[in-house]
Amino acid sequence: MRRLDTWIAGIVAAVMAGSLVHAARAEVKVVVNHNANGETNADFRFKDVPLPPKPDAVAKAKFSVVDGEIDPKGGKIEKLNDGQVPTEEDQPAENFFFKAGTEGGRIGVDLGKAIDIKQVNTYSWHPNTRAPQLYKLYASDGSGVGFKASPKKGADPEKAGWKLIASVDTRPKDGKPGGQYGVSISDCQGSLGKYKYLLFDCSRTESDDEFGNTFYSEIDVIAAAGAGDVPGVAAPSLFKTPGGKYEFTIDSSQAPEMKEWADTRLALVMAVWYPKIVEMLPSEGFSAPARFMLTIQNPGQGISATDGTRITCNALWMCRNQEGEAIGAIVHEMVHVVQQYGRPNPNSGDNPSWLVEGVADYVRWFKYEPQSHGADITDASSAKYDDSYRVTANFLNWASEKYDKDLVRKLNAAMREGKYSKDLWTKYTGKTADELGKQWKQDIAKPHKPAAKADAGASTGLGTGAQQALSL
Repeated sequence: MRRLDTWIAGIVAAVMAGSLVHAARAEVKVVVNHNANGETNADFRFKDVPLPPKPDAVAKAKFSVVDGEIDPKGGKIEKLNDGQVPTEEDQPAENFFFKAGTEGGRIGVDLGKAIDIKQVNTYSWHPNTRAPQLYKLYASDGSGVGFKASPKKGADPEKAGWKLIASVDTRPKDGKPGGQYGVSISDCQGSLGKYKYLLFDCSRTESDDEFGNTFYSEIDVIAAAGAGDVPGVAAPSLFKTPGGKYEFTIDSSQAPEMKEWADTRLALVMAVWYPKIVEMLPSEGFSAPARFMLTIQNPGQGISATDGTRITCNALWMCRNQEGEAIGAIVHEMVHVVQQYGRPNPNSGDNPSWLVEGVADYVRWFKYEPQSHGADITDASSAKYDDSYRVTANFLNWASEKYDKDLVRKLNAAMREGKYSKDLWTKYTGKTADELGKQWKQDIAKPHKPAAKADAGASTGLGTGAQQALSL
């Protein structure tokens, strides 16, 4: 089993431990997607935010206007949970919004009973300033001392038995505000908490004119797995790479809050990059595994690990790092699936772990996501070529560019065939590993002109047809 290096794990552990000091809402994650005018669609399909409507906990819930005036040109409050969304950009009757010229208002939701809530998703659509969403979400189980079910504008809900869950402001810093907005509020632990009441404190998005109150199209409240209000967790999802040569499954049954992200964004990268890794690391007579599996564990240990063709990862860490290192960590693990070193030749030494992990991080940092510069060396004085992971990846990239562009492929093949030895460095480069290490340290210590950063995501290799190429 291969795990990420201990110093990374230590840093992550420290971050996790530190976050526990804060209130529970520190774990709340707000995802905002925007389909600008010209990019909208009748399905309200977004990159990350789930499609409306979903089987939700509010289908029979009671929505009410706690404070504020309803605009007579808009739909009634029931429009927020009727399971229907507008089909055009300016359909007042298919949206709920507060009266033009007013300062917004408050919307209350009574779920009928305390429910373990997984997500709260809100949707809006308008060609101009009524599209963005600006609100605060509060929740309560109704049992707090001094609880008031209908706090008016100006009254602090937190002093009336409510808890602030999230603050949402989707107004773009640049560009025009019109289009569709989807907001998904969730928690990395899988539950926002068990609540009976929700309160949306809505504000107008601008005051330059009277048309700043949001056209809210739908509000969905999704119950957590096991809460009894939604169907059971689906079976592991099966995917095929473009061309169908390889297939893999993603099992997120232990962390259902991760399923949508894993089955879309993560799966696309896995489908495209597994064949790429196979092509990068060939050896004579070798066929990479045609099937492998990823399990998202909750609770999980460490960050990620691979045993044969089984990858496991920590759901909490992955959730916290969806926009950061999560996908790259799985690319690293897919390299381990392809390596398949097995038993070393008794006539050669064991494959050094620093090189095993270095190869995996070389593929990750210098092939998959070079634009992130995640393996750059900032302190050459303490760097050692056999420090493993990203440090060794940097060394391998340097040696490949300096001496042999096929060096990583050759070293990987030798380890897979049980033929690795220290002499291979001299055979392929004319220098020992130690000699290379000294030269590498000298080179990286020299000031270098920063390379131009590639566009974010440029290394993913996902073309316009990637979604169609991925067979689900």
